[in-house]
Amino acid sequence: MAGGFNWFTGWPDRGPVQPFGAYNDVIAPRFGVIAILGALRYRQRTGKGQYIDISQLEAGIQFLQPQLLDYTVNGNEGERMGNASPYAAPHGVYPCLDGRWCAIAVLNDDQWSAFCEVLGDSSWTKEPRFNTLLGRKQNEEDLNSFVSSWTQNFTPEEVMALLQKRGVPAGVVESPRDAYQDRQLNHRNYYWHLDHPEMGNYPHIGQTAILSKTPARGERPSPCLGEHTEWVCRELLKMSDKEFVELVNDGVFGV
Repeated sequence: MAGGFNWFTGWPDRGPVQPFGAYNDVIAPRFGVIAILGALRYRQRTGKGQYIDISQLEAGIQFLQPQLLDYTVNGNEGERMGNASPYAAPHGVYPCLDGRWCAIAVLNDDQWSAFCEVLGDSSWTKEPRFNTLLGRKQNEEDLNSFVSSWTQNFTPEEVMALLQKRGVPAGVVESPRDAYQDRQLNHRNYYWHLDHPEMGNYPHIGQTAILSKTPARGERPSPCLGEHTEWVCRELLKMSDKEFVELVNDGVFGV
């Protein structure tokens, strides 16, 4: 929250909301890796190590540089924009058949022309007020209404295919069911089906990186509570039987 992302997350007529997930937790490690590589390079050249001081707050603010520049130069604090973008219109998620959605982003006039061609004879696409990005931004509420009236006649997959074929960025807003059934994810063996002692056959999340020589594979399901306690104590920590039993009897392991 201190980084400022909440200020820009949400809708213009509502208060700030928390971005999904711990955003800075994801950003900071990338900067940490670069710092570690730099320190290793320094050690390679000098034989000396370094102490690395990295701040999650400072790492996150790196991604708000345009907003900071806008404030320092223009005094503009910015505002929440929902799904809108200052550089694209239409830009958002639009309703489709069966209560599903498709994301669309028209970034320039060429894409706008292609978008209009996909829609065919829709008279509103020929209105002069939509000819330029500035005009589309000034009339964005009406624009989004028109786009929604078109998308709601198709499935999100159909909208995506029609627009992507003409070079217009579009993608299905996937639900958990959609993600689980996604053909590309399954083609890449992203879900590992493993037999869990309590849940039975259960899909586990696989590795996001596939190594050509040593690809990862699922060997065992996620453990139950305390499942490996004895193995860790006896095999890794080399505890004696007596010591382990005493800890169990004292309730140290909580099971």
